[in-house]
Amino acid sequence: MSKMTPVGRHNARQLYYDVTWFGVTAGSPLAFLPVYAARLGASSLQVALLTAFPALVNLLLSLPAARLLEGRPLFRPTLTALILHRPAYALFALLPWLLMPDAEVWALVAITAVMAVTGTVINVAFNAMFADIVAPEFRSEVVGRRNALMALAMLVTSLACGWLLEVVVFPLNYQLVFLLGLVGVIMSTVYVTRLKVDPAKPPRVGAPLLDIGRPTSFRFGDAIRHAPGLRFLVRSKGRDLLRLDLLRGPFGPFIFTYLMFYMFQFTPIPILPLFWVNGLGLSDGTISIGSAIFQSTMFMAALSAAPLSQRWGNRAPLVVGAILYGAYPLLNGLAQGSVLFLIASVVGGVIWGVANVSLATRLFERVPADDRPAHMALFNLAVNFGMLAGSLIGPVLAEWLGLREALWVAAGLRLLAGLLLWRWG
Repeated sequence: MSKMTPVGRHNARQLYYDVTWFGVTAGSPLAFLPVYAARLGASSLQVALLTAFPALVNLLLSLPAARLLEGRPLFRPTLTALILHRPAYALFALLPWLLMPDAEVWALVAITAVMAVTGTVINVAFNAMFADIVAPEFRSEVVGRRNALMALAMLVTSLACGWLLEVVVFPLNYQLVFLLGLVGVIMSTVYVTRLKVDPAKPPRVGAPLLDIGRPTSFRFGDAIRHAPGLRFLVRSKGRDLLRLDLLRGPFGPFIFTYLMFYMFQFTPIPILPLFWVNGLGLSDGTISIGSAIFQSTMFMAALSAAPLSQRWGNRAPLVVGAILYGAYPLLNGLAQGSVLFLIASVVGGVIWGVANVSLATRLFERVPADDRPAHMALFNLAVNFGMLAGSLIGPVLAEWLGLREALWVAAGLRLLAGLLLWRWG
C-alpha cells in the first residue's frame, strides 16, 4: 500500500486544522443567523432572501467563475476569495451598534448576497484545489477525517453558543457568537495559506469528494448542500459548459427530479426559524441543542450510507431517504413544544445523512465519465434554481396558510419529490 508523500502529509494536516476551525464558524454564525433574523422581527420573505440571494448569485456567476479559473493555478484565487469573504463576519457583529432592528435585517440580507460572490469562487476553486493536492487513494481517508472533525467542532460550538446565548443579554450574545465565527474563519484561512502544491499533481478521477468542509451558505434547518462535482466545471478544456441538448436525453428527466428535490428541500427553510421563535417560543439554548443533535446524527448516519449502497446500490437509499425527507418539517409542524422539535432533529439528521450522500453518489452514476463538465454544469444550475425557487415559495405558503400549516404542505411537497426520484432517479 502506498504512503503519502511528505507534502501530502503536510497538506492533510493543514486541511484537518482548516476544517476544525471552519466547524467553529459553521456551529456559530452559520447556524444561528436565521434565528437571529427571526429574533429581530424578520418576515418569512426576509429570512427567505438570506438563501435566495446567494442562490441567485451562484446561479449567475458559477459558470463564469469556472471559465475564469479554468487552466489557472487554483491556490491563489482560492486564498484571495477566502480573504475577501471573511470581513463580513465582523460586520455581522457590528450591525447592532450601527442600525435599528428593521434596517439590520435588510443589512443581513445584503451582506449575505455580497458574500455569495466570493463564496461562488470558493465553492468552485476549493473543490478543484482539494482534488489537486490530495491523491485519489487518500481522498476517502482525508475527507472522512475532515467530516468527522467538522461534525465534532460544530457539535461542541453549537452547544457552547447555545449556553452563551442564554446567559448573555440580547443582542450582545449574538455579537459574541458572530465574533467567534470570525475567529474560526480567520484561523481556517491561516491553515489554507500553509497548503503546498505538490509538483507531482495527483491524477484526476471522476468520483465525488463528499467533503462538507467548504460550505459557504448558512444552514437553515435540515438544508445542507454539498457541492460534489463543482471541480469539473474548471475541466471543460474550452468546450461549452451550458449544453441544453443534454436535457433531451435520459439526463433531462433525471436532472428535473433533482431540481424538484432541491426546490422542495428549501420550501420550508424560511419558515422554520420563524416557527421556532414565534410559533413554539423556543429558547436559543433549545435551538442549539436541536442543531447539535441534527449534526451528530447526520454524521453518524452518513457513515452508514456506504454499507447501505454496497448492499442495495445507490438508488434505493436515495429513494427511501427522499420519500422520508418530509418527516422533518412534518414533525416540526406537529410540535407544541421542545420535545417533538428535538425528536425531529434526530429523525431529520438520520434521514438527511443517508439521503445527502446518496444524492451525490447516484448523480455520479448517471453522469457519463467522458462528459462530466457539461452535465455537472446543468446539475449546478438545477440546484441553485431549486434553492432560489423553493426559498421564495416558502414565504408565499406562510403568508397564505400560516407557519404551521405551511410546514405540513412543505412535508407533502418533499414526499412528492421523493416519488419523482423513485420514478426517474
